[in-house]
Order: sequence, then C-alpha cells, then structure tokens
Amino acid sequence: MAGVTIVDAMRVMLITPPMVQFNAPYAAVPMLAGHLRAAGVEVSQVDMSLQLALRLFSRGGLEALRLEVEKKLIRSRKGASRHFVDNADRYIETVDEVISFMQGRTRSRAVRLIRDGRLPRGPRFRVLDGMKRAGIDPAKEDPDGYPLFLASLYLDDLADAVREGADRRFELSRYAERLALSARDFSGLQAALGGRPTLVERMLDEIVESALGRDEPELIGITIPFPGNLLGALRIARCAKRLRPDTRIAVGGGYVNTELRGMAEARVFDFFDFVSYDDGEEPITRICDLVAGKGSLESLVRTRIRKGGSVSFIDAVSRPLRHRDRAAPSYGGVRLGDYIRVAETANPMARLWSGEKWAKLQLAHGCYWRKCAFCDTRLDYISRFDPADASTVVRWIDDVRHATGLTRFHFVDEAAPPALLRTVAKGLLDARREIAWWTNIRFDTAFTPELCRLMARSGCVAVTGGLECAEASMLQKMHKGITLPGAARVCAAMSEAGVMVHAYLIYGFPGQDLRQVVDGLEYVRQLFEQGYLHSAYWHRFALTVHSPMGMAPEAFGVRLLPQADAVFAENELPFTTRGRGDLDAIGICLRKAVYNYMHGLGISEDVRTWFSGMRVPRPSLRADAVCRDACA
Repeated sequence: MAGVTIVDAMRVMLITPPMVQFNAPYAAVPMLAGHLRAAGVEVSQVDMSLQLALRLFSRGGLEALRLEVEKKLIRSRKGASRHFVDNADRYIETVDEVISFMQGRTRSRAVRLIRDGRLPRGPRFRVLDGMKRAGIDPAKEDPDGYPLFLASLYLDDLADAVREGADRRFELSRYAERLALSARDFSGLQAALGGRPTLVERMLDEIVESALGRDEPELIGITIPFPGNLLGALRIARCAKRLRPDTRIAVGGGYVNTELRGMAEARVFDFFDFVSYDDGEEPITRICDLVAGKGSLESLVRTRIRKGGSVSFIDAVSRPLRHRDRAAPSYGGVRLGDYIRVAETANPMARLWSGEKWAKLQLAHGCYWRKCAFCDTRLDYISRFDPADASTVVRWIDDVRHATGLTRFHFVDEAAPPALLRTVAKGLLDARREIAWWTNIRFDTAFTPELCRLMARSGCVAVTGGLECAEASMLQKMHKGITLPGAARVCAAMSEAGVMVHAYLIYGFPGQDLRQVVDGLEYVRQLFEQGYLHSAYWHRFALTVHSPMGMAPEAFGVRLLPQADAVFAENELPFTTRGRGDLDAIGICLRKAVYNYMHGLGISEDVRTWFSGMRVPRPSLRADAVCRDACA
C-alpha cells in the first residue's frame, strides 16, 4: 500500500465512545482498522457505546439502576423513573430476553413475550394510544416489524428512567450533547468531568479498565463523530491515562474535523496526546511510527499536539490516499451478533437507519456537487471528490461478506454519484452478488427510470436525499443544483422501481417566508399522495462556520451576532435575519404533518389544518403540481 509504513508488533486499540446508534459498528473504526491491519499493525476494536448499552440494559444493570433511582429520587421521581421503580421486578425479569430478541438471536419466545403484553408499558407506550386515535395500526402497517417497535418503546422507557433517575445527560444515541455543541470554551466540559461520577460513568470506567487490562495497547485511537460523543471520549481518555500513563491517545472524527479546526485549548492535551484532522489513515499511521520510535514529531500529518505549554499544528508533506486504494473495512474481533436493532417508528423506510444490521462502505470520498450554500464545502470530507471504481467496490463488498456474513450494506456517501452507482449496480449483477443496499443521493435527473430499475435489480432498497425547503426559489437561493420537477421525477422513478425514498427537509432558511413554508409542505404532501415519498423529516436550519453562508453571510441577508472568541470548538453561528417567524411553532406543525403522512394519514387534508393556532396563507401550488412535474 503506497505511503504506508509497516510498524512491527505495534498494538493499537480503536474505540467508539458513547453514544451512537448501536445497530451496527460506526463506520470510522472498521475503516481505520482495515487500513492499519494492511500495514501490519495489531488492532483491537472496542465499541464502548454498545458495551455501555449492553451493561446498562441487562439484569445486573437494571438492578443497579433500581438502587440508584430509589436512593436519589425517593421524593421526586418523575414519570419514567417512577414507572421503572414500580415495575422493576418485571423489567429485570424480561430485559435479557428483550435485548436478545433485538440482537436477532431469539424470536419466537421473545415475540410471544412482547405481543402477549408481558412487558411493562411505561410512558413511551402512550404513542400507541395516539396512533390508535389517529387511525394508525402499526401491527397491520408493518406486522413483521411490530414486535421490534414494541421492544424499542420498552428500551426507550428504560433510557428515560436512566436519564431521569441516574444521569441527566444520557440518551440512547448521544451523551451530553448540549455540553459539546459549539463549546467555544472548554471549561464546561472540564467541570462536568470533575463532578461526582454517575452510574453511567462508573460503568464506562469499568468498561475502559476491562478493555485495557485485556489488550494493553501502546496507542489508543478514539473517533468522535458527533458532539454527543465528546464527553464520553474525554472520560475514556482520562481513565486510560490513569490506568496506563505511558499509552498515547489520538482522536479524530467528524466532530473534530468540523468543530475543532481552530482549537487552541491546551487543556485538551491533559486527555489526548494527538488531535488529528480529515481522513484518519495517514495521520494515525504517522502517529504509530512516532509511538514505535520510527518517526518524529515533524513527520506528523494534520495533527495538533501540545508543545511547550501551547498548541502546535504539524502538517508534514503527504499525498492524499486515493479512495480506491483503501483497504476494505475490517471487522476482526467485532462481535456483530451483539449489536441491537432499534425501531422507534412503524414506518418501514424510517426503520432502515437503526432497525437492521448494516455494514457501512463509502463509494466516493467527498461530494460530486459540493456547491450547496449551507453545506461545509470548505472541509475536505465534502470538497475533495474522489470516487472508487466499481470493481473495487464489489471487492470491498466481497471482503466484508466473507469476513462477517453480512449481506446488507449502507453506502455512507455524502451524495452517491449516479454514474458510479450505474457501474456498481452492473458490477453487482454481473458478479451475481445478492445483497441489499441503500445510500444517500442528490435528486439529480441523471437518476433516470432505467437507472433506478437497474439499482433496484442490484439490491437497492432505499435512497435518502435533500429536498430541503421543497420550494423553487429557496432551492435556487441554496445553490442546490436541483429543481422541484427534477426531484419529483427522480422520486417517481425510484418509487416505481420499488425503491423507498426519504427526504431531508429544512425550515427556517434565511429569507424563507410563511408562504414558502406552506408551499413546501404542500409539495411534500403531494409527493406522499402520489406514493413517490415514503418518509421525511424537517430539520431546523443551522448556519455553520465552514459553509459558503458562514463565510459570506451578508450575501444571504444574514447578520452574525457577536460572541466570544472560540478557544475550543466553533461550528454553528448565531445570527439574525428578517421575517423568520415563530420557528419553534412552525417546526412542530411541519413535523406533525409529515409524521401523519408517513403513516398514510391526513394526506388529502388542506395543509393549513396542521398549523393550528396560526394564520397561514393558502398554498399557491396547483393541486396536481407534483403529478405534472413528474410527468414533464
């Protein structure tokens, strides 16, 4: 492998910190493990997000939780924690069997346990009453997925009890996220680490101690993909430093790449020795060489260290690793059967994210469009487009299948290129590979009906894509590079080929008025009405520092609000603009409408009915706008 140094007898531990979705390993660690193993490095992988969930949601974990809740909240227990204590014996009796079912290890007995009403039903199960009143029957909508839906509500109740009664920062797919979101100063995080450890934190410390005692690594690499992983990563590092002071610790990942690019906080290096940016293969290889005594500080790539009490950035000459030259992700030592499927909705498309076990691959580095005004186009993971070729992708798929037995793949691209998907689909069909896969796309008119059918024949079951405000003038202002008629034709072609479609949607974009919000919802309603869209979600617009809008806000009618200089993290920028309205209320209305559409309800109603208590204009679109666009 070009540019890679073989490091003899080097022991590296790669860690995923809590909390991420635990239906499958997060992509970064197996990808780095594949690279390092190809370079001769001895690698162990530890998913501490999964391990924490398995320890917490077990007979022993719930017994400890009961003691914690009873001790701390005797007088003021809230709904979920009160329900947990009142039903603790039933939870403790059933939890191991429910988790085993969610792992896919048992079915018939567990399904009877779930369907027969033997599970305690806490506050989260009230959603079933709401669905019943709305005319939604999840048991009929998705009979195969219904038991997993109930098991997931059961797990949600337990997570709520943990948060209310043992650790207020805990959530199933994030931990202490608010502390890390645009944390311009490090003091809040440092204070959180200095507090009395919670039950969750004590369990995490025990997991770290067990892992380090078993593997004795010389270097620990921790990925921090999201803000909700930062505090867990810091705690893991602190525990590791205490147990093995000579072990070096490196961090990288999406959060680091996005929010810590200008980081000048020396206190971070009380926890980490190296903070690396962008693709991790070359930085961690150079760090391995350094730790093994075969390299120097000056040879590090895209890495911050503490030197003489201050933060230094080192970026020696290096050549980007071509995407096609990457090794296949390695799952050696990973217990894939331990991963937990979760389905918090009965909608089949929405269940894809966490309701199945997907092996993750990336077809291309970066985005082939990379012009959206709101996107982090300054950053390498978007700006540097570098696709693999179809034969390489098929080889990666074969390697992962042979190593794991998995036949379901999630291509985690920013936007999978249509031309590459065509050649990959043909490659899969020619090689007679029977897999299921899904990916993210742009609603690009290059996705013709013929290409959509080809993708479906090769195993494509779903696509996701950004429809954003779903309004023509807003798409132009966003520099999105798609049109509503083009998007409708793509959605129609995918749906007619048997491929489910999910749309990412945005509200609160600068310059968007209430008429454009209503027209956007009307267009989405018509897509559901025609059967071209199967699920969707509205996200509130956030202005980020690495986007074209963040770099030139005045060009988009945005005024940045003053804030203190960032010493630690910087990403989302506070701003003001004219005519935004009550975005909290608008968001509730939009999400309520789409939630109902996803279950086949309210699709024929006037979209204004969802804006209860608000005066909104009549949609300006024709009643057949989507049908006309799709047929154009």
